[in-house]
Amino acid sequence: MRAVIKNGIGIFSPQGFLDGNNSSILVTFEDIEATKKLNADIILVSLKKVIFFNRNGLDIFVKLFTKIRKDKHITVGFCDYDEKKFNAIKNFYANDLNFSLFQTKEIAELFSPTYSNDKRDVLIYTDDKSQNSAIAIELHDNGHNPILAQSKQDFLNKKDNFDYVISNSILGCMGNSVATRVTGNAIIYTISTFLDAEIGNKFNIAYHNNSLNIGFKLFIFDAYKVVSMNIHALNFFSKLASYSAEYNATICFAGLSSTKFPESFKETLEDSGIMFFNQMDDILNDEKQLKELTGVTSVNTKNKRHINKATVSELPNLIDATVATIEMMTNAKALKESVNIQEVTLKNHTDMVASSIGFYGDLDGMIILVFPIDIAKKTCELLIGEETDDTDMILDTLSELVNIVGGKMKTILSDENVNINITLPRTYQKISTLLENTKGRKGVQVDLAFDGKKFLFFLTR
Repeated sequence: MRAVIKNGIGIFSPQGFLDGNNSSILVTFEDIEATKKLNADIILVSLKKVIFFNRNGLDIFVKLFTKIRKDKHITVGFCDYDEKKFNAIKNFYANDLNFSLFQTKEIAELFSPTYSNDKRDVLIYTDDKSQNSAIAIELHDNGHNPILAQSKQDFLNKKDNFDYVISNSILGCMGNSVATRVTGNAIIYTISTFLDAEIGNKFNIAYHNNSLNIGFKLFIFDAYKVVSMNIHALNFFSKLASYSAEYNATICFAGLSSTKFPESFKETLEDSGIMFFNQMDDILNDEKQLKELTGVTSVNTKNKRHINKATVSELPNLIDATVATIEMMTNAKALKESVNIQEVTLKNHTDMVASSIGFYGDLDGMIILVFPIDIAKKTCELLIGEETDDTDMILDTLSELVNIVGGKMKTILSDENVNINITLPRTYQKISTLLENTKGRKGVQVDLAFDGKKFLFFLTR
């Protein structure tokens, strides 16, 4: 089976059943080599003529995607599917969706940088904020006018007024299903049913530890659906709270009724520093308390780790992922001014905001990005379609931008067989808070400028 190229997109078009047993759809080595020679920006598999598929059938093409992306560094994925097929693919690859999904070939063409077409007004809405931002940035870079719908109802109200609407589409490596960031730099974990020794196996402790490392201070367990817990779960949460306290972080439970476990359990958990709230709004709607819980009260007591050679060796790739994203947003080329090994150093941080994101796996570390407020505002304007001085909205948008940077880092390193996972970003409205949180932590600082505006990249552990 050979791909057909048109408008910058190479498309495989299998037919019938894709179940891994149908030899008529098998992709040969020669097909792969032929595809590599295509002058295409995007390689897709159309599901328009596919009657049925399972994961075994799709895996044939997913393996092909990996080879093509590694060699050509281009977008790969599936297109031409209905909502049922879209949901099936998401379920098959829920934790490893490193390819893209475009609802139609016409939507995919919007993302092809060499396909010459007119500027289009595009309305975007998915249930993943990171996806919304990533899609908008890519479309903007291709000369289109993307607008983010603020809710599903907003999307339904506006969609008839746009040339294109994007809903059931995904850019690979841009989401994170481990936790959800909420206003105020709190991470929410959802737990349910009966909590026992299995909580230790199901909970992603590496993700939690790296979230602590990049500066998150508040972790909320959404426990409305918890039926009960036993002594094993009690010990797990007690240890988790004690460890988190070494980073001056707080753990809270929301919606965990005292009737679901012995009173002595609650006393033990409170003694370890865990706070209890009747409902989530009691935490999130109390601005004063939320600020206290997510702020920095003192320097972390946990020993800082030193940057190592393995992490530094990937510095060019990490900078490339960052610069490429910022250049898309500003239409300005980056100028490297200096590179130093030191603590985070800023001579003047007036009118600047920051965000940090952690990564772990084959390598572990943390990236800190310090932005001029003008760049952060420009990002927000691009993504919501209007100017704003709303600080919370600007910081939320900055967080989504940094999440996209993390996704690009993950993809670039994956193509070199270096596998990492990323945390959600932590934002800083005040640079003084960032400096306090990173005190004593040395790393590689790269000072950049975009059209004369200072920008700081810092790599540490």
